[in-house]
Amino acid sequence: MTPGARVSAAIEIFDAMAEGLPAEQAMTRWARGSRFAGSKDRAAVRDHVFDVLRHRRTAAHYGGGESGRALMIGSFREQGIDLEDIFNGVGHAPQPLSEAEQAGPETTPDEPVLWNLPDWIIPEFKASLGPRAQAVALALQARAPITLRVNTGKTNVGSATQTLAAQGIETRHNQLAQTALTVVEGERKIRNSSSYLQGEVELQDAASQAIVAAMPKTGRVLDYCAGGGGKALAIAMEPKANVFAHDIDTRRMHDLPARAERAGRSIRQVETEDLAKEAPFDVVLCDAPCSGSGAWRRSPEGKWTLTPARLQELTAIQDSILDAAAKLTTDAGCLVYATCSVLSVENEDRVTAFLEKHPDWAVDFQKRFDADADGDGFFTTHLKRY
Repeated sequence: MTPGARVSAAIEIFDAMAEGLPAEQAMTRWARGSRFAGSKDRAAVRDHVFDVLRHRRTAAHYGGGESGRALMIGSFREQGIDLEDIFNGVGHAPQPLSEAEQAGPETTPDEPVLWNLPDWIIPEFKASLGPRAQAVALALQARAPITLRVNTGKTNVGSATQTLAAQGIETRHNQLAQTALTVVEGERKIRNSSSYLQGEVELQDAASQAIVAAMPKTGRVLDYCAGGGGKALAIAMEPKANVFAHDIDTRRMHDLPARAERAGRSIRQVETEDLAKEAPFDVVLCDAPCSGSGAWRRSPEGKWTLTPARLQELTAIQDSILDAAAKLTTDAGCLVYATCSVLSVENEDRVTAFLEKHPDWAVDFQKRFDADADGDGFFTTHLKRY
C-alpha cells in the first residue's frame, strides 16, 4: 500500500467508528476486508488511528471537523506534513483538499483542545494532579514506551540487555524499577525474539513493575484482579511467594498458564467461589478496574468514551473490591490497592472511603506515578490492620 492508501484506510476506519463501532472492531473489520494489506501496512494504519485518537481534539481543530477525512487532515497539518503529498487522489490516496479544507482553522486552540481531554474531565485532572496536570495531559498524547521486565530467575539485566541487542532490540535502563528495560529500537522484533520466547523477558510497564517491587512478596499472595496476570508473574519472581491469581472473568487469565510456564514459575488460579476456602492470604493485591486514565496513550479511545456516570460506577466497584479483599487478608497481612488512574476520585478518595468504613485499618505506604517517558500513570497504597 502507498502512504496515501494507508491514510484512506485510516479514514475508512474513523468513519466506521463514527457509526458506533469501537476502534479495535473497526480496524479488524477493515483488515478482514483488505487481505492485500501486509503486516507493515496494517501496523502503519493502526499507528495513524491511534495517533489521531491520542490527540483527537487537536486533529479536529486543525482539520475543521470530526469526519475521518477531517481528522487525518488535522493530524498531518498539526505535524507540519505536506498535505498535497498525501491528499492527491493518485491511486487509492484521498482526493485533493477542497478550497475550504486548504484554509485551515481560524481560531487558536484553547486548553481542552491542547490538552486533548473532554471538557468535563479537566477539572478532575487539575484537582488530582495540581501543577503537574498539563504535563500529564501532554504525556498522554505521545506514544507509550515499550518496556520489558527482566526475569531474574533466568537471567540478569546486563545479560538480557546484551542478548536483546544481538537480536536487534536496543534498550535502556528504566529508572522506575531495577528489572525494567525500555525499548528504544526494534520493538516489533520482541515477540519473535528468543529472549521473549524463552521467558527471559516479559512485556510490562515500568510503573507496574515498581508497584510490585514495593509490595511484600512472601507467604501466600493473591492477585485478586489478575486480568492477564502480568503482576502475578512479576510477584512470582520472588522465591518465597506462593502466588495465586483470581479474576471475576476467568477468560482474562486464559494465557496465564503458558506465560507462567515460559517464565519457569507456578501460579495457581482460584475461582471466585473458592476464594473463601483458600483464604486467608498474607498479601492481597487489588489492581482494580478503573478509568485507565494513566494509560490512555495505550488505549486512547477510553478518554473519549468515559462518562461521569461510568466514573461514578467504577468508584463503586472499587469500593466493593476493597471491602471483599479485606476479608481475604490475614490479621497481620497487607492489602495492596492499585489503579492505572491519575484521578484522585479513584485513588486517594477510595482509600479514605475504605478507612472510614474500616477504622481498624491504616495506610502503611502510598505512592503515585505520573504518566511520563518512563511509565504509565499509576497509584498504589498498602493497607494494614493495627
